[in-house]
Amino acid sequence: MATDPDAESNLGPLSRWTRRVITDQDTRDRLYRGLFYAVTLFFLVTTLFPFYWLLVLALTPNNAILSGDWNLPFLAPQGFNPQAFVEVFQQIPFHLYVLNSFILATMTTIIVLVIASLAGYVFGRLEFPGRGLLMLGILMISYFPPAAFLLPLFDAFVGNAIEVPFLGIELFTPPRLVNTPGSMVLPFSALFLPLSIFILTTFYAQIPDGLEDAARVEGTTRLGALFRVIIPLSAPGVATAAVLTFISVYNEYFFSSIMSLQNEPSEWSPLVGGILSYQTQYTTDFNLMAAAAIIGVLPVVILVIIAQEKIVSGLTAGALKE
Repeated sequence: MATDPDAESNLGPLSRWTRRVITDQDTRDRLYRGLFYAVTLFFLVTTLFPFYWLLVLALTPNNAILSGDWNLPFLAPQGFNPQAFVEVFQQIPFHLYVLNSFILATMTTIIVLVIASLAGYVFGRLEFPGRGLLMLGILMISYFPPAAFLLPLFDAFVGNAIEVPFLGIELFTPPRLVNTPGSMVLPFSALFLPLSIFILTTFYAQIPDGLEDAARVEGTTRLGALFRVIIPLSAPGVATAAVLTFISVYNEYFFSSIMSLQNEPSEWSPLVGGILSYQTQYTTDFNLMAAAAIIGVLPVVILVIIAQEKIVSGLTAGALKE
């Protein structure tokens, strides 16, 4: 597009630059590249800086942290104390807290994936009256705050008898589940099921009907087609639901702190409970808390790195054509 030199000379610097961005492909590409680098740098700084600050706190002796003697211009640790990563396991059995969270997250993820896969197949591949309304009802569970379910769940898990309101008729006495994995896995599964069902429903609905029909012709059942055809082709969705559920349960503390009455590893106290164990009535070991947080986050970091590769490979290998 031709431009009038005299008219362009009368424009300001910003107007001339804007016109070049609109008319010149190279200028537009440089702008997009610069914006990409700026946004990427912003997210990297905001995401990685908390982990760097945890490392600074972990390496700084606790007396230096409490005294406030900081080398702020360089954001560097005041002193060097890598022994904190060893003291984490010496003061308390911190590995048990990590193991508790890992077991609870794994159990919940397995339960959620199995139930969500079955529900996702029904909602994504079957036609029946009221399907949309029923899906909306399931999603409504995630709208409620977890605290709304705390009192009735705790009352049921401590083993109190279930009675009919206003009649005083005792129906049954549930088993006592407090201080057991069941008191945490069951609420976790119910809370994280709606999102997983929604994710898997979306992925399962995109699988061509011809692939499932071919499996059915070969003699497999609907359940067999689900686990042999649909789930493998929906690997990105399954991996996404699994990672989101695992990370959410692994970092959870609200239900776990209440359902494990005694804050001890033998009573299934989670990872966050172990980190808070370094804070007592009279002192707080900030360096040990930071070191424990770094150690506790490593399993999740490894899982995310592995799952990210699986998701990418699933997106490329699971390309479907009608």
